[in-house]
Amino acid sequence: MDKYKILIVDDEPDNLALLYRTLRGKYDIAKSTSPLMALEMIKQEKFQCILSDHKMPEMDGVEFLKRCFEIAPDTMRLLVTAYSDAGILIDAINYAKIYRYIKKPYNPDELLLIVENALEYWQLKQDNGALINDLKELFAGTITAIVEALDAKDSYTLGRSRRVTFYAVKIAKALHLSDTTTGKIELAGLLHDIGMIGVSDDILSKVEKLSQEEYNEIKQHVHHSVKILDDIKQLKDVVEIIKYHHEFYDGNGYPYGKKGEEIPIGSRIIAVADAFDSMITPKIYRQQVSPVEALNHIKSLAGKQFDPIVVENFEQILPEALKEIKELEHRAWSSSRKS
Repeated sequence: MDKYKILIVDDEPDNLALLYRTLRGKYDIAKSTSPLMALEMIKQEKFQCILSDHKMPEMDGVEFLKRCFEIAPDTMRLLVTAYSDAGILIDAINYAKIYRYIKKPYNPDELLLIVENALEYWQLKQDNGALINDLKELFAGTITAIVEALDAKDSYTLGRSRRVTFYAVKIAKALHLSDTTTGKIELAGLLHDIGMIGVSDDILSKVEKLSQEEYNEIKQHVHHSVKILDDIKQLKDVVEIIKYHHEFYDGNGYPYGKKGEEIPIGSRIIAVADAFDSMITPKIYRQQVSPVEALNHIKSLAGKQFDPIVVENFEQILPEALKEIKELEHRAWSSSRKS
């Protein structure tokens, strides 16, 4: 690509000029003394890196970079600050998702190195995103065949992988996860129950309540999934999501007993999407639950079985997601009637 584009924001013209002189030789630089104007620039133009001062009158650098993250989550965000207060830095990391902070007064060579490292990381994320797209194309036929084979094995799973994936991608976007991470979650959603192929047909089709032994066999589908996919090196990160999607936020899930942030964000997302669709899907052995009842049940388990932040975002996307799924299913039904 041509030169990386960097936006620098500082309300002090002299400081802005110093940043500009330091970076202009190597990068394509845009600058602003106004965070509000800078936000408008981000909406109109794509930047690879945004570098902001901390103390500014319109809004501070943490708030500005937080809004940058909401508009353009794939950008690298750097905060320049004269303060080393732990609370400020924690907020910058947690809410603005900054890559690094730069302490004033800074050495120009050190600043250049930090920016260079940030852009190398940005490029790596883009390359990984391209890899995910390549993987989706490469495995498209295989994944479709696997999902169809799973649907054929058990009518309960019919369309479930696609619906779970649909919800999961919506949640990932609501959380402003990167395109790369969202792509991995999409693949994991489609393949998360592939291990059900290794579960006995008698158990999957059983009308009566499962025995503990039979339930334990169902739980083995996670291990079956990993075994099926583990040799595909390109799916390593996808397998990690699948491996932990039955873990509970409080550590009482299976099969590894992971908890909280130990569980990959993709696994926490699929756990919510999978549980919801399971509850609203008709089954022979129990009554179907309405979407409202299913959502309320999931909300009651926030902080126990499910990540509260994921549940909160799922609640936000659900009305529109249900509407879209209904429209998609109606179009598919109409097409099948015509053919």
